[in-house]
Amino acid sequence: MAGFVLHVGATVLCSHAGQATPTSPSPRVTVVGQPATTLGAPYTVAGCAMPPPPAGNGPCVTGQWVVGAARVTATGMPLLTVSSSAVCAPTGTPLLPTVTQTRVMAS
Repeated sequence: MAGFVLHVGATVLCSHAGQATPTSPSPRVTVVGQPATTLGAPYTVAGCAMPPPPAGNGPCVTGQWVVGAARVTATGMPLLTVSSSAVCAPTGTPLLPTVTQTRVMAS
């Protein structure tokens, strides 16, 4: 699916408003001056509001992207876009890109 490319400065949240950050962005490819993010590396989540057991199954700790750009890669890995899909562990909820650059698209 086509969408704007995610980069280090993009705001990505878990479903419970925790801030997600990439563990290893692609240093060789930049978008508006910031490293782009790829499918291979997980995101870490901080500040998730989902309570731990027995009240819930949280908080979200990591998020792994499962769908990236189909035709655009960086260092052999698909780039992430706003339409990419991810699953948080241990909750199984998605990561949600909320703010990103609006100049570069990938499909």
